[in-house]
Amino acid sequence: MIRKQIPAKDFIIRPHHLWHHQWLLLTSGDFKSGDYNCMTVGWGSIGTMWSEPFVQVVVRPTRYTRQFMEKYPTFTLSAFGNSYRDDLQLLGSKSGRNGNKLAETKLTPIPSSRVAAPGFAEAELIIECRKIYHDVIHPENFLDATIDKNYPKKDYHSVYYGKIEAIFGVDSK
Repeated sequence: MIRKQIPAKDFIIRPHHLWHHQWLLLTSGDFKSGDYNCMTVGWGSIGTMWSEPFVQVVVRPTRYTRQFMEKYPTFTLSAFGNSYRDDLQLLGSKSGRNGNKLAETKLTPIPSSRVAAPGFAEAELIIECRKIYHDVIHPENFLDATIDKNYPKKDYHSVYYGKIEAIFGVDSK
């Protein structure tokens, strides 16, 4: 698989499809030291904030990956073809707290070009990010009360904005 760097200004995607149907693998930590964790994410955004290309991801406080998001300054988002759907399902439903869930998949972590968090050899798309802002969702700010139904345990997400440092993708032809 030959991955090419894509300048952020030339990056074209179908954002809702990417987040809602394809899912993404969020990985935070340090590849060189082996201290990293990943989880499948289906909520987030990609765009421009503070005049910078960015991605925004959310992580519940109960997720093991949140510790890595708090500890390390960088993260990656990786997208895969449909043949990796079962791997993404496993990585989104099983905690890395109790063992190496990544070893149960067909995925191979690889070093990133500009950040410490790894990407994956099988990914069709890798977005390398450096955190620039974070907060916690405050339910008192919901303008649509139906949003709260997503939080039956009141485990409101932490929100992380990452400046896009590099994007790599494969030809979609």
